[in-house]
Amino acid sequence: MMEELLVIPERLARIKEVLSRRQPDLRLFLERVVNYHNVSAILRTADAVGVLHVHYFHEGELPINDAITRGAHRWLILHREKEVASGLRLLKEAGFQLVGTGLFPETVDFREVDYTKPTVVIVGHELEGISETVRQEADLIVKIPMYGMVQSLNVSVATGVILYEAERQRRQKGLYDAPRLSPEEMEAIIKEWAYTRVIQEKARGRLRR
Repeated sequence: MMEELLVIPERLARIKEVLSRRQPDLRLFLERVVNYHNVSAILRTADAVGVLHVHYFHEGELPINDAITRGAHRWLILHREKEVASGLRLLKEAGFQLVGTGLFPETVDFREVDYTKPTVVIVGHELEGISETVRQEADLIVKIPMYGMVQSLNVSVATGVILYEAERQRRQKGLYDAPRLSPEEMEAIIKEWAYTRVIQEKARGRLRR
């Protein structure tokens, strides 16, 4: 595979280093998050804490602003879900606990969740929050304690708070200390990022000219 790669050695080393800390069993699910500032900030934080897979339900492609993500979205695997319920059920069948966010009678403090388990954190629409479908499918609904007049955080901020609690727990358990991806998974992603994507970007550049 090495002779096929189209990145300099330093870039390849960085890709391998990043992949060695990716957490394939810590995922995000964005349900109708529509503002590009929020989406882009969430993806940037996901990359920062080692998330690899982000699922989303959205009409059309995710609204991403490269100036906000600083390219972080390019190092995530994005999965567009056609339906919320079926997408969540498949993740649950794969062994993930589904952790929704919202203010309901059944909500618990977000720090009471064990994020070292395979986990999908689900965040919803900026104004409406998660849907009733998510509420029914989720194993847990969490909230972030607040003591001010306003009882909600911006969705990108709330997502960051939860993800860094997950990072803290996983770091304490040593889950960042050794690769979580198999050698075959690592090889496939490296080939995608360091060969296939480079070819595609060069082709797009020629078309723009």
